[in-house]
Amino acid sequence: MNAADLLVSGLEREGVEHVFGVPGEEMEDLLFSLRDSEVTFVPTRHEQGAAFMADVHGRLTGDAGVCLSTLGPGATNLLTGVADAHLDKSPLVAITAQAALDRLHRESHQTIDVVDAFGPVTKWNTQLSDPDVVHESVRKAFKVAEYEKPGATHLELPEDVAAEETDARPLPSRDRVRIAGPDAEALGRVIDHLEEADRPIVVVGNGAVRTGASDYLRAFVRGTGIPVVSTYMGKGAVSDADHRSLMTLDSGAGGEATEAIAQADLLLAVGFDIAEHDPAEWGHDAPVIHVDSEPAEVSEAYDPVAEVIADIGRTLAALTEWVQGGSGPASDATGGEDSGSDGDSRSEGDSGESPTSFDAEWYVDLRKRIVSDVDREPDPDAEAPFDLRDAIPVMRSAMASEDVLVSDVGSHKMAIAQNFPTYEPNTCIISNGFASMGIAVPGGLAASLATESNVVAATGDGGFLMNAAEMETATRLGCGFTIVVFNDEDYGLISSKQRDHRGEAVGTRLTNPDFVAFAESFGIDGYRPETASDLEDALDDAIGDGMALVEVPVTSAPP
Repeated sequence: MNAADLLVSGLEREGVEHVFGVPGEEMEDLLFSLRDSEVTFVPTRHEQGAAFMADVHGRLTGDAGVCLSTLGPGATNLLTGVADAHLDKSPLVAITAQAALDRLHRESHQTIDVVDAFGPVTKWNTQLSDPDVVHESVRKAFKVAEYEKPGATHLELPEDVAAEETDARPLPSRDRVRIAGPDAEALGRVIDHLEEADRPIVVVGNGAVRTGASDYLRAFVRGTGIPVVSTYMGKGAVSDADHRSLMTLDSGAGGEATEAIAQADLLLAVGFDIAEHDPAEWGHDAPVIHVDSEPAEVSEAYDPVAEVIADIGRTLAALTEWVQGGSGPASDATGGEDSGSDGDSRSEGDSGESPTSFDAEWYVDLRKRIVSDVDREPDPDAEAPFDLRDAIPVMRSAMASEDVLVSDVGSHKMAIAQNFPTYEPNTCIISNGFASMGIAVPGGLAASLATESNVVAATGDGGFLMNAAEMETATRLGCGFTIVVFNDEDYGLISSKQRDHRGEAVGTRLTNPDFVAFAESFGIDGYRPETASDLEDALDDAIGDGMALVEVPVTSAPP
């Protein structure tokens, strides 16, 4: 086989089903190899969209998503989505074509040093300059991308190398390397701090969701009664219906979630990555314990007194065993939902006494204020444009607990993070490491391929038009998901920050096409509700019923 065939055979061995990308002439051999394989090449409308699709696939499944581009401008277009996967810790393998080796030593048409450009946003990347190393490089790309903490890797295939013959054969895929369990000394330091604490709090990050540690975390929270606040990317690790959940950082009209961190006398950070949220904003002076698969980043605002660098779930199971008096592993440490007797994951869960000596009441009023703010009832007589925060509960009520929301970046992201209760892990996908606009529509496509649940892609008018062309890709694939466009004709989050700083905003106003007509031009059902009742009906009709777009006019502050 030639090198392109060998690369594609490696993708087959890794279980890859889709490769997202934009074709180019330098990848001709690779495209024909894909055509003759079990892997489906999905032509997208922009390389950034392709990378976002691979990014969200990796985030939802834990298996590396794969994206593909040609050299030069194709590769640089791909770069933003690759960087998003890198900082969001999502497994992704990027493949780029390159010119023939005999013209890389000089200035040449469309040629830049792509390997060098991808270096800062990948865990590992290389040029495949020899067809006999392709099989090893593919296996390494997936192993490194998927190993905790996951991220992006990159392979560059020059067009002449792609056509060269090789006797090598693809390496078999292997089980991922398992992270070790916690050592007794590190656990002992954590337990010493917990025994001294009166008002501890858990700050849960992306790592708890990503590593599948949610069940262990829920068992630990049940066993201790310690309250939990999540980062934007940790939503759903503990159900927001649990009475110990203080929802998300910044939740509550007065920032009660962050206030809880300031009041706590011990912070147990579980799977927290400093790229998710700046700890300098927490206003705490309590000691921090870091439980993660890698040591904490060095930061004056986040300087742990103890770190347990081990498998997160096994660490939490060991701590739960300690809570139960060393009587053995917690019986429900690998169990399911924090549910009531009816099994509804939105239930408030049990209300039993904590077996520990922690103060079980210190956060109760904070929880009540958060719930009161998040559960506010929209005015049934409201007319468009709507208050953004009034529209979020309507969207929540139209979605089941297991449905997946993919949020773009903007003012709506902040509202979703703070006011969209989440009941299951990996059902609210927010990019808050790199936080790139334009992820929602391609991300919704990837989610619809990766899950059986209904999918909603929530976006602002600014982020929507950055990758709206991927609606054509979605309809071509027969995908079914709902796009909710919050339209204020403004880069609203930037406007808000400018007004906070200077009392006015500049350079943020937009004009938009008719979004309903735009959706219909793709053969997609379009809705533009004018009343609160229309909004509820539109979301109920759209979600779970094929491709649809709901334009939600929302209020915008004056320019």
